[in-house]
Amino acid sequence: MMQQVQFSRFPIELCCWIGALVLLYLSNPGMHHFTLCPLENVGVDWCPGCGLGRSLTLLMHGEFVASVSMHPLGIPAFLVLVHRIYCLTKLNITAKLRYL
Repeated sequence: MMQQVQFSRFPIELCCWIGALVLLYLSNPGMHHFTLCPLENVGVDWCPGCGLGRSLTLLMHGEFVASVSMHPLGIPAFLVLVHRIYCLTKLNITAKLRYL
């Protein structure tokens, strides 16, 4: 007879999104730092996503005009991330209540 192993449902995606927003909040948008953008690392001058992280950082520090000027999709991206965090939190709470 085979035993069934039950894994705990640790919310990895939820922790990643919250961690990403916390790290962006703690970063300094004025400093240039290492980037994970493959286009910028190769030397391409234009990338559709470059500036999005700095835009989110500026937005979380209350600098709305600077955020929009850094990347126009910063505010919609922030709203999508907050909505995703809300949905994942709600899903995890209802799943835990179901098992009680």
